[in-house]
Amino acid sequence: MQPNIQAFFDSATWTVSYVVFDEPGGHCAIIDPVLDYDPKAGRTKNTSADKLIEFVRSERLTVDWILETHAHADHLSSADYLKSKLGGKTAIGDHIPSVQSVFKKLFNMEDSFNPDGSQFDHLFADGDTFEVGRLQGKVLFVPGHTPADLAYQFADAIFIGDTMFMPDVGTARADFPGGDARQLYRSIQKLLAFPAETRLFMCHDYPPTDRPVEWETTVAAQRAHNIHVHDGVSEDEFVAMRTARDATLEMPVLILPSVQLNVRAGKMPPAEENGLAYFKIPINAL
Repeated sequence: MQPNIQAFFDSATWTVSYVVFDEPGGHCAIIDPVLDYDPKAGRTKNTSADKLIEFVRSERLTVDWILETHAHADHLSSADYLKSKLGGKTAIGDHIPSVQSVFKKLFNMEDSFNPDGSQFDHLFADGDTFEVGRLQGKVLFVPGHTPADLAYQFADAIFIGDTMFMPDVGTARADFPGGDARQLYRSIQKLLAFPAETRLFMCHDYPPTDRPVEWETTVAAQRAHNIHVHDGVSEDEFVAMRTARDATLEMPVLILPSVQLNVRAGKMPPAEENGLAYFKIPINAL
């Protein structure tokens, strides 16, 4: 069964979230939802998440899953808020403990935070399958951007997270903790081995000024036109390009609050004695 797909673009973080569903009145999965965050004021809003909620309710959908492709460093996740409003199970890849361990140490997180993935309702392994109503999803392990990235396949549609972007933008960086450009290349080749007509859905778009925002392409288009990894680019060539390019990139604006929230499945850090929750800023650590 082919999925119905509704995309939601967040212009503040260039992120695309998705509602994937079998039919109106049926079941859905939400992929990579955004929590709005103002870094100047330290305030969150639910505007982006509420758009997802409005759509889910208008289509009379039951939420089965709230899926993260990885622990994002460029936006905060609204998974916990959506779960409180719509239900469903939160899920991420089963390599997330390695990411949690790194950031627990970096942020000196509370002793009660266990880097074992238990903050999520379910951890997926490569090749796992799952149901979304009449749809069957399949899990693809695609590390490289981080050690724990997943892609989610529904029939001829694959939601590829931060592996590739649109062909004229290229590929994701691989210099975050545990990232590996060689792994990323191999993960991308895994995706590009699917049939040419397979649809690929991006988690982000950073478009050149001469085109509007886009988030859907195909295996054929990526193999022919991706500026970083088109057919003919060898693994060594890609690794050299990616390593040199990553050395020029600044950290994402929201990396510090994002990872602190996202390794917790979208839950805020525990409140301190004054009743407030805090994100930490490690000095001279990144």
